This record gives sequence, C-alpha cells and structure tokens, in this order.
Amino acid sequence: MILKDVFCIRLKEMELQIERLMDPRLKTRSVAIISSYHSNGFILSLSKEAEEEGLSIGMKISVIKRMNLCVQLLPYNRSLYNRMNKYLYQTISNFTPIIESIDYEGFYLDMKGIQSIRGDAKNNALNIINCIYQKTSMNSTVGISNNKLVSQIVSNIVEDKICKVIKGEEASFLSPLNPFVLPLVKHKSIQRIIKFLWIKKISSIQSIAFDREAFQILFGVYAHQLLKQSNGQDSSVVKPLHLRDHILEQTILSEDTNDEDILHSVVKDISHQLAFKLRKRRQIANKIKLEVHYSDGFQSIKFGKVTTFDDKSVACICKQLFNKANYRRNRIRSVLLDASDFKSYLEQTNLFINQNTINMRISKVIEKIRAKYGFDSIQTADIIQKLRKV
Repeated sequence: MILKDVFCIRLKEMELQIERLMDPRLKTRSVAIISSYHSNGFILSLSKEAEEEGLSIGMKISVIKRMNLCVQLLPYNRSLYNRMNKYLYQTISNFTPIIESIDYEGFYLDMKGIQSIRGDAKNNALNIINCIYQKTSMNSTVGISNNKLVSQIVSNIVEDKICKVIKGEEASFLSPLNPFVLPLVKHKSIQRIIKFLWIKKISSIQSIAFDREAFQILFGVYAHQLLKQSNGQDSSVVKPLHLRDHILEQTILSEDTNDEDILHSVVKDISHQLAFKLRKRRQIANKIKLEVHYSDGFQSIKFGKVTTFDDKSVACICKQLFNKANYRRNRIRSVLLDASDFKSYLEQTNLFINQNTINMRISKVIEKIRAKYGFDSIQTADIIQKLRKV
C-alpha cells in the first residue's frame, strides 16, 4: 500500500526573513513591516525585538510614532516577496511535481509514492529544509500528515522543525488544541457559539458531536464540516499552480480613501488583472467575490459571475459589485477580488462584428503586449492618473 503523505512547508515570518537576508544589518534590530508610511498604515509583520518593545500586528503608524521607539519601519515589498516565492517553488519542485502555494509563507507538497523512491518521510522533510537553507539561508518547518488540514495546523503550532502525525491519530492530536486552529471556527457565527459555550479545547467539540442531534442544532449547516475538521478529516487534494481553484487579486491602498475616482480606478486595475489571468486559463468564473475592507475593520462583500473574459466586460461587472458593496462613507483600506468555480470558455464565432467581438480583440492585443513586456507596460489613462495619487 502506498502511503499518502502531505507536507506543509512553512517559512514563518517570511517577509522579515527576506528583508534581513537583503540587509544583514537588520538581523539584530527591531523591525516592523508596514502597509504604508501614512498615519493610517498598520503593521503586517514584526520581529521579536519589536514585539518586546510593545508593538503588535495591526497597530497603526500614528500610534507607533507617538511611542517614540527606535523601530525600523519597512514598506511591504510585494514584488520582492513574490520573486522569492517563485524561486522557492522552483527549488521545492525538485522533490515532487505536485506543489500548491499557500500565500507567500508556505507550500503544500503531495509526497504520495515519493518515499518509495527517496526514503522515509522525515528524511525527505529534512532534505527539503536543508535545501531551502542552503539556497536562501531561510529557516522553515515541515508538518506531515495524511491530509492538508492537519499538516497545516502542525506546521503552524509545533515548534519542532519536523513533526509528523500518523494516520489514525489526527483526532487525538487535535483534541488538546484551541478550537481556533480549525479554519471553520474563524467563521463569525461559529465563533459566537464557541465563545458562548466556553469551549477551550477541540476535545469539547469532539465530545458534543457524540450527540448528533444537539450538535446539529448548535452548529446548523456547519455541523458536518465542523465534525470532520475537529477529527482531522480533510479530503481536499494538493493542487499544482495550473489547477489552483481561486484567483485572488488585491490592492492595499497606501492611504485610506473614499475618493470614488481613485477607488474605481483600483477596481478597474485589479479587474483587468483578473481578466488577463482568465484568458491565460481559457476559463470563465461562475463565482466572483468582491470584498471592500474599510479603515475601521469593517468589510462588505458582494458576489457575481463572469461569462466572458474581455477587459471591458470583467471591469464592468466588478464595478457594479463594488458600487453595491461600498455603501458606507468610511474610508477604504483595500479591495479584493476572489474568482472561483471555473469552467472552460467556449468562444462562438459571430458572422457579424459586434461590440463584444471588438472588446475581445482589443483585450487580446493588449494581452500580447503585457505577456511580452509585463502587465503594467500598458494601462488606461484613468488608472495611470488616479493611482499615482494613491
């Protein structure tokens, strides 16, 4: 029988590790990585030295300045982190062809059958950790289990460089842990029930689940999924880059704003990025989620779908979703697009040229330029003018 091992490689504080790799002088300094230098900017990641000085993730720049600390503030360098992520992806690809990226900080690896070639799972994990360190001087940890859910939890909470949960022991491993390590518990309605019942350990959820009727009444439509997660059951597969089931595009504004011209330009820009990626996949999205994140922490979400992938059509749909989602006067901090539920796009040839045909031809010409010179090599005038102000 071929064992199914799923590795979750986690490079904790990856952004900080990269910044210290680029500038060795930061290794002993108090460092915080921020969204922007504006007073409404906030901390995204910080060193232990900065934490000891009283800083915390999410703290605003205005508060930090009043504290008068000797902290090195660094802007979030998305392009740098993205390049490092791609380099790590290529490095890890030498160990297995089936890899799924988790944001910038980690990767899932499907190692099924690999141990028959390369040996024991822990030896493979050690080889991966050593390879990453040799090529990047970055530290990493590996969680190993039979599925993605448990592997991710292991890599997040266990301090050992390598930790493996044997098949059949998932429930006992999870039982003493805080329930907030489960992805579903982050849902607000589940959080309220967990706090109301004073549930401090996953073992309590496992115990309540023995009474299926009471469990169903408490957690409703989430009962079945929560039961599976609390027992460490997960059937999702590791999906390589070309089979990822979501396209995420997000813009974090350097300065919170409620200027509609700027915000519409932001939405148009990320919608063009989405359309560009959909055309590369030759797919449309049956589900698009647009999230508006306000400066006070509130978020508004609207859903739609894309039936064609030319720039103008996708931008129009995203603008409509944004206008529905943005119903408050508060300033906006970020806008996020999440496309999923993809299906192949079947292009029907028209005998007569119409506006849709023209839009698609223009998009394909722009696509060729972007594919050769980069996405930002060609933009509409309103995006260039307005986003320069952000």
